[in-house]
Amino acid sequence: MTRPSAGNNFAFTPNPSKSLFYRFCRRAVWLFIKAWFRPSVSGPGVIPDEGPAVIAPVHRSNLDFAFAILATKRKLFFMAKDNLWESRILGWMLENLGAFPVHRESADRSALTNAEAVLAAGEVLVLFPEGTRREGPLVTDVLEGAGFLSARSNAPVLPVGLGGTAQAMPKGAALPRPLKVTVYLGELIPAPERSEKGRVPRSAIHRQTLAIQEGIQSAFDTAQQKLSRGRD
Repeated sequence: MTRPSAGNNFAFTPNPSKSLFYRFCRRAVWLFIKAWFRPSVSGPGVIPDEGPAVIAPVHRSNLDFAFAILATKRKLFFMAKDNLWESRILGWMLENLGAFPVHRESADRSALTNAEAVLAAGEVLVLFPEGTRREGPLVTDVLEGAGFLSARSNAPVLPVGLGGTAQAMPKGAALPRPLKVTVYLGELIPAPERSEKGRVPRSAIHRQTLAIQEGIQSAFDTAQQKLSRGRD
């Protein structure tokens, strides 16, 4: 199977149905994180019951994507590193779980097109606005992809703060440690308003990106504070 990349135009059609395989895997992940990390979930953020939405977690660990399932019972779609598709079986599994590949070493327009297709279908997309795993307490250099997709699809954005995932599975770790994780769902950020002609100016996308960055930072700070208080 040819490795998907920016030049391969990987086509992904979002399937809104929750297959038996999807429900089994989601349940297995839910049981694992509940038993292994004892997550506490709080915050005012709520994903709408229908319509497009973006879940935007802070990214400090390979574990982070799994905690998105605690934000909503709706089916989730997400980007995954394209090298995972080098395995035909793993690629099939990921696609059936709602994933599509992204080539992170260059601008991947096909991944952006697939993300738009997910939101155009009224589904929920999990997206890391930081682009890749970062270190430290500050959320900086957020990419404009989430703001752009929010504007194009009229999708609200839910910033998610995670406390403890970096300690449970830091960069380079082979296996996660059973440490407490806190999840904070920040205030839902509405999509930017359109002009009378139905367009969203570049300045509005920039403001939306800043709002997403501030929302993730606030949620991240709160999650870490709650984790620290729980350890006291």
